[in-house]
Amino acid sequence: MIPVALDLDKIDFAKGGGLVTVVTQDARTGAVLMVAHADREALERTEATGEMHYRSRSRGLWRKGETSGNVQRVIELIADCDGDAVLARVEPAGPACHTGAVTCFGDAPADALGVLDRVIADREQGAGNRELGKPGSYTAKLLGDRNLRLKKLGEEAAELVLACADEDPERAVEEAADLTYHILVAIRPLGSTLDDVRSVLARRRSSS
Repeated sequence: MIPVALDLDKIDFAKGGGLVTVVTQDARTGAVLMVAHADREALERTEATGEMHYRSRSRGLWRKGETSGNVQRVIELIADCDGDAVLARVEPAGPACHTGAVTCFGDAPADALGVLDRVIADREQGAGNRELGKPGSYTAKLLGDRNLRLKKLGEEAAELVLACADEDPERAVEEAADLTYHILVAIRPLGSTLDDVRSVLARRRSSS
């Protein structure tokens, strides 16, 4: 069973000849992954298994990822105001598109935090590669020194507290950005990433 399900009796399947449009969104990044259709049976299977099922006029009932392994674990299903479309917030196990792209609209536009997290990953993975790892970079230095990472984390948190105490919104935003960067660097050596943080936030939202 999924955390947040639909009241299927309130869905208007008749308007679309038995089908409703399903917009599938990555619950962690907000990227729209794909648009498909579902009938009552597909949504019932989705709610029962916790994985997205769709209905195609050519393929019939199908489970996303059944052959590719790129299943979509459902976080939440939300009906629109008319009850004839459904937003499915999911955690995808891989690309949504059959072409291998992240989404059916091409690779999802990268958000600033996503770009930052990937840069940190590059610095970590390229530790032995001078061009990729950039051993002289500040990020590489932090990743290689646990005590420095923790020291900077504490300093940035304190600076944010002071900016908020001084009621200085411009400086507070700058310090919040600095702290966010240092948080992502600090959790990377623990094997954790921005996506892990997003997953926790998505779970908390669905259970609140």
